[in-house]
Amino acid sequence: MNDATILTLARDVMAIEGEALQQLSQRLDASFVAAHHLMLTCQGRIVVSGIGKSGHIGNKIASTLASTGTPAFFMHPAEASHGDLGMIAGDDLLLALSNSGESEELLVIVPLLKRRGTRLITMTGNPHSRLARLSDVHLDASVSREACPHNLAPTASTTAALALGDALAVTLLQARGFSVADFARTHPGGSLGKRLLLTVQDIMHQGDRVPRVGPDATVAQALVEMSGKALGMTAIVDQQGMLQGAFTDGDLRRALEKGQTAIHAIRVGDLMSVHPVVTQPDILAAEAAAIMQERQIFGLFVVDAQGRLVGAFNMHDLLRAGIV
Repeated sequence: MNDATILTLARDVMAIEGEALQQLSQRLDASFVAAHHLMLTCQGRIVVSGIGKSGHIGNKIASTLASTGTPAFFMHPAEASHGDLGMIAGDDLLLALSNSGESEELLVIVPLLKRRGTRLITMTGNPHSRLARLSDVHLDASVSREACPHNLAPTASTTAALALGDALAVTLLQARGFSVADFARTHPGGSLGKRLLLTVQDIMHQGDRVPRVGPDATVAQALVEMSGKALGMTAIVDQQGMLQGAFTDGDLRRALEKGQTAIHAIRVGDLMSVHPVVTQPDILAAEAAAIMQERQIFGLFVVDAQGRLVGAFNMHDLLRAGIV
C-alpha cells in the first residue's frame, strides 16, 4: 500500500468506529438506566467477566469503575470454573461481556451464580443470545459492522463495549458525588497523583532556606542572599516578617537597563516589585504552576492569611516534584 492508501484505511476505521458509537448513543434507553441503578444500589462489588477481546475490555471497565468510586474487579470466566467463583460474595453483581452472547465459559458459570441470587447485567451484541436471556438487565452493544475489512476482527464492537462501560462508570461517579479529592485518593502514584495531592507546602522552601532581606538592605546584600538561597529572587520583609515586595533577577536587569549607577549601594526597597504575585501554602502545587505559567514568572513567594512570608519555590522545585 502507498501512503495515501494507508491513511485512507486508517480514517475509514475511525469513521466506522465513530459511527458505531453514534448508533450506540442513540440506542441508549431504559435498560441503561436500569443497569445504572442496579450497580449503584449493589451492596457488594461489581464483578466484571469476559473471554478473549471482551475480557480485555472488561478488565479495563473494572479498573475504571474501581478508580471512580464503584468497587469492582475482573474475574476470568475460565478460571472461575476452577475455583475463582469463590471470589464472588452474596451481595456482588456480575457484569458479563460477550459480543456473541454465546461464550461457553460464561454460560457455564452464570446459571450457578443465578441460583445463588447473584444479579446479572450482560453487555452483548446479540439481544436474543442465551446470555442476554439469562440477564436481569441486558445492554445492547451491537454494531452494524466491524472496522476490520473482513468484518471479523473485534474492532468497532470492542470500542462500543468500552464506551458503554465508560458511560456506566461516569454516571455512577456523578451519582456517588465522587470528587477530585476522592479521585486523588485512588490515584496516589505517578504524575497524576502528584498533581492531585501535592500542595505548595509540600514543595516550598521554608525557614532559613527562604531568601529574605529588609527594605534597607543594599542591592549587594540582596544579591548575596539570592546567590546563597539559589531561587533567583529574594523577599523584602519588615521586622514582623510581613512581605513588602520582591527583588528578582529581572528587577536587577531592568535597573541596569535604565542606567542606574552604583547599583550595588542602592536600597533594595527602592528597586523591589511592590506587589509580587504570591500564593498560599494549602493550594495544590499544580494550581500554583498554572499561575506561574499564566503570569510568565519563574518563582513564587508563599504567604499566610495575614501576609506573613512562610515559604518560596521556583519552577525547578515543581520540576523535581514532577508537577510540570
